[in-house]
Amino acid sequence: MRPTTAEWVAKAEEDSDVLERESRARRRPAYSAIGFHAQQCAEKYLKARLCEAGREPGKVHDLTILLDQVADLEPAWELMRADLRFLTDFAVSYRYPGWTADRKTALDARQRCRTFRRAARLALGLRP
Repeated sequence: MRPTTAEWVAKAEEDSDVLERESRARRRPAYSAIGFHAQQCAEKYLKARLCEAGREPGKVHDLTILLDQVADLEPAWELMRADLRFLTDFAVSYRYPGWTADRKTALDARQRCRTFRRAARLALGLRP
């Protein structure tokens, strides 16, 4: 694995750890933060896959744009386009007034992230 890919994976795993910990919080869980870290985890795995192929991912937060960039490498990921589109809103919209995630939305984001994370780790030759 390329060193930069490994860095992206490490950062993605940090986001995964944070979203899982926050999902277990009993007092004042930060539902919007769960979604944000789900989006960040998916974004970093998409960028890791691009880096592993020798491509520069750029500063893009829209997961569907990143999916388009990785489509020739991982055509099966197209099946997760709707999930990645859903997660994209957490990059910015839920971070500011006007949008607030509830428990159901946060847990939905977590599950979509888990599904994509598993696929991305397998594609990178890592344990799911």
